[in-house]
Amino acid sequence: MTRAQLLEQIRTVTTETFDDLALDIFRYQAMHNNIYARYLELLRVEVSSVTQTTDIPYLPIALFKQYRLKSGHWPEVRTFTSSGTTGAVTSHHPLRQEDWYRENARRAFERQYGPLAGRPVLALLPAYLERTGSSLVFMAEDFIQRSGHPDSGFFLDDLPMLSEKLRRLKGGPAPPLLIGVSFALLDLAEQHSQDLGQTIVMETGGMKGRRKEMTRQELHATLSAAFGLEQIHSEYGMTELLSQAYAPREGVFLPAPTLRASTREITDPLSPTPVGRNGALNLIDLANVDTISFIATDDLGRVQANGSFEVLGRMDASDVRGCNLLVV
Repeated sequence: MTRAQLLEQIRTVTTETFDDLALDIFRYQAMHNNIYARYLELLRVEVSSVTQTTDIPYLPIALFKQYRLKSGHWPEVRTFTSSGTTGAVTSHHPLRQEDWYRENARRAFERQYGPLAGRPVLALLPAYLERTGSSLVFMAEDFIQRSGHPDSGFFLDDLPMLSEKLRRLKGGPAPPLLIGVSFALLDLAEQHSQDLGQTIVMETGGMKGRRKEMTRQELHATLSAAFGLEQIHSEYGMTELLSQAYAPREGVFLPAPTLRASTREITDPLSPTPVGRNGALNLIDLANVDTISFIATDDLGRVQANGSFEVLGRMDASDVRGCNLLVV
């Protein structure tokens, strides 16, 4: 199947067609992604022997640090990079088409929250705005433009202005979206506590090195109390993905149509775990057709029969990732 044919099927993927499409993408990437092909070879996996999604090997996420993972040969229009401490090796995810990312990100959000057009989108992402290559900033920028609302925009450190805008917007026709990194939302909560009405407050994680670590439950309880909200929302995404998942209720993520989670044994990265049991998260991201769609992450989680999943933390010694046959 050609890339153009795969793109059209990804756009219209359903629960019923997901497995067959994932297998088509597996065969495409096994043929066109040299690193993945080498990984399959080292695992002694014959492509023809993979006849169901549970047979597909997942590539350790650490390889985004070691290699330029591309399916085919094409010029990249930009490269997303992960955050990291000074001197640390970061992940690199090349992007073939900016509009493909935008299309998938919009579809994932609007499927759960409705149209972006006319909705105020306020982005509080200081740590991400201060560096280059953030996929989260790229997504938020598109959401802001898509909203077309005069009050939409980024806020680096002007919390008083952000607070005043939220006060004015909370009773508007479309509930505002405040999407922010966790430590910055806590700063806003401490300095400008107020009732935000129907505002959707969405945290994207991000506390390391900025504040004392806290559980998601503690974070949400603090933000809920400060903003007079029953629920704080969450976004799950990463440099290595083009699809997102959102949690409209405490810690239960609903994936985009192009994203599916499963779990594997922590001590045996090639062995899946049953639905409902804790394990390390594996992700199929069909939108990653141009790079790699089958990723063994360093996150611990639990997946339910309906496809929703929870993120329970990170694996210990996460730089030693999965089955590191290719890590050098």
